[in-house]
Amino acid sequence: MSGRLVHIGSAVVDYVYRIDALPAPGTEKTASSFAQVAGGGFNMMVAASRTGMKVVFGGQLGSGPNGDFLRAAFAAEGIETLTPPSPAMDSGNCVAMISSDAERTFVSWPGAESILTLDMMAPVAVAPGDWVFTSGYTLSYAGSRDALTDWIEALPANIPFVFDPTPVISDIPRPVLSRVLARTAWLSCNAAEAAEIAGQGDVESLAARLLAAHCPQAAGVVIRSAAKGCHVRLADGTAQTVAGFKVDAIDTNGAGDTHIGAFVSALARSVQPFEAARYANAAAAISVTRHGGSSAPSHAEIQTFLSQAAATGAPGQNQKAHQTA
Repeated sequence: MSGRLVHIGSAVVDYVYRIDALPAPGTEKTASSFAQVAGGGFNMMVAASRTGMKVVFGGQLGSGPNGDFLRAAFAAEGIETLTPPSPAMDSGNCVAMISSDAERTFVSWPGAESILTLDMMAPVAVAPGDWVFTSGYTLSYAGSRDALTDWIEALPANIPFVFDPTPVISDIPRPVLSRVLARTAWLSCNAAEAAEIAGQGDVESLAARLLAAHCPQAAGVVIRSAAKGCHVRLADGTAQTVAGFKVDAIDTNGAGDTHIGAFVSALARSVQPFEAARYANAAAAISVTRHGGSSAPSHAEIQTFLSQAAATGAPGQNQKAHQTA
């Protein structure tokens, strides 16, 4: 694989508490376990790296214990940080509460990742073959969105830019969101985020409107539907709903990040988009059977999973493609 994933996003430290259910207002719960892990954009980077893509980080890490923790996690995964640490603040954190039904609830505190200027990004250079990614989290921060949007718009035309709006999409000013979408080559989002951009509708109509009205330069859009899989529509009008895989989920934290990382990694090695989506569905399915947001599988694990699914006729084999106007 020749190109790199240049990730211009937000990495934070996750404090993960496992509980049977969320506490009622004014009450207290005792967690069954606790872990401190690298999170945020780290989860997507890990998915791309473990599936064979070289990954570099062009966002901001802090100068403090959280920043040190993240740098060690990056190093362990072979992810290079291109920018120097923030001299003014530490990296932020996120409290994640994972309930017994595998759902998660978050409370976050922004840190160094929320401040990004063009001067800070000066060491970040892209080359032919690279892919660039950012998420809505970095664009939601008042201290980073303007510089990052300018930087994205200045990318060379031959550099694919991938965007995940994330659940904080409503915190991104609409003019900023429109500028970023206009430069997006691949948009990956869930149905709620798609509707926030393009209005209500089923995934087929949402995908069509996203391409026609909001992402004029995009090669395609992916609308993720968790265990159901995803819907992919290409700029030529070809669309396919790619079924997910039935697994016993124990932790859905990071599943969307894993999906995006695996999808981009597959595209970067010239896998066709619909097959790349099936590969990403498999990666996400494996990840939810493991604890932790950065639980992305390796390429070999995904290939084994897909081979077993093919042998058993798993739902992920059943796909429908169609051409629409």
